[in-house]
Amino acid sequence: MKLKIQSRGLRSELSPRALEKWNPAIQAAVENTSDTITVYGVIGEDWYGEGVTLKRIDAALRAIGERDVTVYINSPGGDMFEGIAIYNRLREHSHKVTTKVLGMAASAASVIYLAGAERQVASSAFLMIHNCWTFLAGNRHHLRDVADDMEEFDAAMADLYAETSEQPVEAMAEMMDDETFIRGKRAVELGLATGLLSSDEITQRDTEEARQSNALKALDVALAKAGVPRSERRDLFANFKSSTPRAAGGDTPRAVPTDTPSAVAPDLTASIDAVKTLLSQIGGTHA
Repeated sequence: MKLKIQSRGLRSELSPRALEKWNPAIQAAVENTSDTITVYGVIGEDWYGEGVTLKRIDAALRAIGERDVTVYINSPGGDMFEGIAIYNRLREHSHKVTTKVLGMAASAASVIYLAGAERQVASSAFLMIHNCWTFLAGNRHHLRDVADDMEEFDAAMADLYAETSEQPVEAMAEMMDDETFIRGKRAVELGLATGLLSSDEITQRDTEEARQSNALKALDVALAKAGVPRSERRDLFANFKSSTPRAAGGDTPRAVPTDTPSAVAPDLTASIDAVKTLLSQIGGTHA
């Protein structure tokens, strides 16, 4: 299915709505690096061509070896194909896998989350499930073919959500159609999560890197809403990286209780409006 879909030019895209709500500063308060894996950021290649990939997860699992593993997640999603591959790799691990959502597990990241035998989520964190997103160009025959492919892919995702939660597949498909954000307690009620995450496991790190991620996120949201494909956005950010080194700052953790809305990103409307103004000034072809 992956080769068929990609041969038609389909690439999974981030949902601008999920990206806008994601707060990259949310992380685990304590990470035992010997048996934990962090899924922080975009699934697949991110703004700088890095991101959370199957290759990185596989290397981490090999290093952990024959032991239980905990996977911390705070991600707006990304490449659904990469997410499924990571899900399958985690499911193949010989020992227990526990997944924990600290802030958000959207789209492809929600698929990764389902790999846990034990699945915890903060009470104010969110899962987001939706149909596959893409940008595409072609004639009517090509577009119909891709739509048919996407329908099958979405059906497979609905089956996975339904099998994990034991909810009717029709109910999961309807939630996907509505691009549904599911708060922690509701995720437990639906059976997508097996329990709530303790508030003392979550921290919001006020670092230069987190601030830079928020700024890049605001730009990415604006470009996505303007219709710029993800591949072109990655190229743009890669050029930024080559000309502007990423600043490093000291961590200043501050606890984030799970009953506050801090697990969702701050309002970036002003930043997005500024980027839109910039796009209009430079006369972007995608505006």
